[in-house]
Amino acid sequence: MSPEGLATLVPVPIITHFVTAVICIILWGRTSAQRWLSVVGTIVALMTSSVLLIGHASGDVITPVYVGGWAAPFGITLVVDLFSAIMLVLNGLVGLACVIYGFGNIDNRREQFGYHVLVQAMLGACAQAFVAGDLFNMYVAFEVMLISSFVLLTLGGTRGQLEGAIKYVALNLVSSTIFLIAVGLLYGMIGTLNIADMGERLTAAENPRAVSVIAVLFVVAYGIKAGTFPLFFWLPASYHTPPSAVSALFSGLLTKVGAYAMIRVFSAVFVADRAFTGEIMIWMAGATMLVGALAAAVQGEMRRALSFQLVSSIGYIVMGLGVALVAWDKADDPTLSGEASAALRAAGTLSIAGAVVYIAHHMIVKTNLFFFAGLVRRIFGHGEIARLGGLYKSHPMLALGFLLSALSLAGLPIFSGFWAKLALVRAGLEAGGYWIVGVALLTGIVTLYTMGRLWCEVFWKDAPEDASDRTKLSKVSAGAEPPPRTDGRWGAALMGGPAIAMTALTIYIGLAPAGLFGVAEKAGAQLADRSQYVSAVLPEAYLAELRADIVRVIAAREAENAGEIDGGSALADVPTDREVNE
Repeated sequence: MSPEGLATLVPVPIITHFVTAVICIILWGRTSAQRWLSVVGTIVALMTSSVLLIGHASGDVITPVYVGGWAAPFGITLVVDLFSAIMLVLNGLVGLACVIYGFGNIDNRREQFGYHVLVQAMLGACAQAFVAGDLFNMYVAFEVMLISSFVLLTLGGTRGQLEGAIKYVALNLVSSTIFLIAVGLLYGMIGTLNIADMGERLTAAENPRAVSVIAVLFVVAYGIKAGTFPLFFWLPASYHTPPSAVSALFSGLLTKVGAYAMIRVFSAVFVADRAFTGEIMIWMAGATMLVGALAAAVQGEMRRALSFQLVSSIGYIVMGLGVALVAWDKADDPTLSGEASAALRAAGTLSIAGAVVYIAHHMIVKTNLFFFAGLVRRIFGHGEIARLGGLYKSHPMLALGFLLSALSLAGLPIFSGFWAKLALVRAGLEAGGYWIVGVALLTGIVTLYTMGRLWCEVFWKDAPEDASDRTKLSKVSAGAEPPPRTDGRWGAALMGGPAIAMTALTIYIGLAPAGLFGVAEKAGAQLADRSQYVSAVLPEAYLAELRADIVRVIAAREAENAGEIDGGSALADVPTDREVNE
């Protein structure tokens, strides 16, 4: 497809989800029509995203769309590169699976109070975050996502849901506040919020220390949204409380939006002191991996264990970004030989590609594990691990599907998780990050133990006599799982169908990883070379004038520091979007 054709499709996934949400509001009370409309809308968004992915993978292009005809950096810009296209496809895939799964899991009462509206609004906000070309629109997408996910979390109004929702919204509001403060400080410093423009202008920033402080604020804000150490406790406190369809949707999407934003901003904007932020991310990743895995190993409720395991897995994604930033910074050392510098750059690109593969693998596998947890709750009415068992004999396909997904999450060979972790470990070793590689391998062993324990306790051992006695449930296990709306064979098919499909997909990725890795490597190369993104987004004349002025500013500053002239300069010759608005 031509670049013009791809450009016309860029806003379609966002528009489709939000229009579907609006029509669902119009059809308020007609739950059957909302169900099928939600499916159709999600399929359209997924098909459009797939076309975008194919077009960008085959042409290796970056497609900007200027909303209202205002070229960057003065207007709203939507940008799709290969990384964005991958995330759009995963957004549609996870959304479609969860919508269909919800047919057998979400009760009529929740549907009547806007379940489908909220799901589509959340999917639209995620799609908007993935293609946002400026930080303010990314912030708006985060807030729409937060509002819709908060209402989804509380839909049903049980005590456990409300307790989890308070922690969820409190920490995410803190994250949003820090994000907004960081955006404001950055805008006050350079006068623009366009991601491509910011990256260029920061190369001439007069106060590098202030830029580093702002970069840390972004690390904290995105880290909270992604569920990283130490402010991750909102996630396991809330993800086990709503119905399983909602838990699966949250586990597959929400934290990955934070991880995506972190990769996007720190590969395109904060490029001056990559070693500083990269080291912070590596330490954060190590703590996140290990603490999450150890906490998951001692949980007594199935979905709560999976929630802590979700936290642990986020650490691998952050590790990929941190290792890449450190490797790229080392590669810029002028004392290195050309061969050593090229090797470090290649290691950084491999690390980012590994993070992209891990995101894709994890969105599929973790969503699927929550699907299986919901099926277990459908059978027993709870998720108390000590009072589950016997499913290997009574439901062998369920036991096999969970085992395959669990082994993939643990990273055993021939499964999708193995290839993602192999890329991250290899990149970490080539970049000299030996201790973080050790932590990653140790975390993998703990994860294997945790998932093996879950499978043995839930599926292998005999079911206790009081397995279905709901009067003995703990406070954690007594969640908001509704009674099945559709009983018998159809209800099991509606919930089991998406689980089988996702299991087949993760097996396919594991057996034939070349396709996903090929696309991820191209995406990693685009992220490593930020000049491609900048040249595609900013008009040629504007970019040439901006870069010329930056050279003059840097030269004048160097001369001033050397005592040759007095006074300074600024990027005054090129108007900022703030000046245009004024």
